[in-house]
Amino acid sequence: MELRHLRYFLAVAETCHFGQAAERLQMAQPPLSQQIRQLETELGAALFARTTRSVSLTPAGEAFLGDVRRIFRSIDDAASRARRIADGKAGTIRIGLTGTASYTHLPVLARLIKEELPGLSLDIHTEMLTRAIESGLVTGELDVGVLRPPVLDKSLATRPIAREGFVVALPEGHRFTAVNALTIGELRGEDFIMYPAELRSVVNDTVIRACSAAGYHPRVAHEAAETSTQLSLVAAGLGVAVLPDSVRGISLAGAQYRSVTGIDEIELALAWRRTDESAPVDSFLSTLEDNRIFLDSSYFLGPS
Repeated sequence: MELRHLRYFLAVAETCHFGQAAERLQMAQPPLSQQIRQLETELGAALFARTTRSVSLTPAGEAFLGDVRRIFRSIDDAASRARRIADGKAGTIRIGLTGTASYTHLPVLARLIKEELPGLSLDIHTEMLTRAIESGLVTGELDVGVLRPPVLDKSLATRPIAREGFVVALPEGHRFTAVNALTIGELRGEDFIMYPAELRSVVNDTVIRACSAAGYHPRVAHEAAETSTQLSLVAAGLGVAVLPDSVRGISLAGAQYRSVTGIDEIELALAWRRTDESAPVDSFLSTLEDNRIFLDSSYFLGPS
């Protein structure tokens, strides 16, 4: 049985007339009648009751008609989906985000996709560190990432979406909660909660560099790969955490934020493979461009 046999059957079933069906199919009537006979023989059931004056569906034909219509609807849906994917209007974007971006930028990106590219779905990986996101992009496990530059692999392109300063997360009742801001130097002697050293966090590097410039090396009491876990340890009174300002979007009982000076601003950027020609990724990037998500408005979205 071939797809053409189903088309022949559908034409006859919908017209109940072999002559009209043949005209609709742009073929002669005798070959059409022969093809329908072959289909009935293959099925082992009569699909049409024929008289010299009329053609009608048998009960088997009525049942077969419903199934055939469902088949063609599925084919139409599959073709439509393939076209949408080719146009970048359907498919899946696998996205990895750093800790704070998981809370601040994910809602913005997800809302944009829902409103402007509703056929696209997001496969979301949160609370990742930059090097893990970079690795996922290089290996093809991720399509785009929201990370902290610089990236080390030259096969990746990045565009900035935010620049921000730092805050210190303090446990409730800490002496520094009495002030609105402090310098990185004033945190000398505090127990620091940081990302694990082996994960090569860009935030860690920035904090350590600022502490070194202030004349000391941070005393690391605890390490946690997830930003939310670091804040939980702060709330438990186990130390302080110096994190990007966007962490203020995470409200946790027992933890308070104060601005920190004497430390360089840090960038948040979108990253993707330069060679990626995926239509969904291209549509995603274009949507961000149209909505002025990127800080560098003069960027050309093309190979580089």
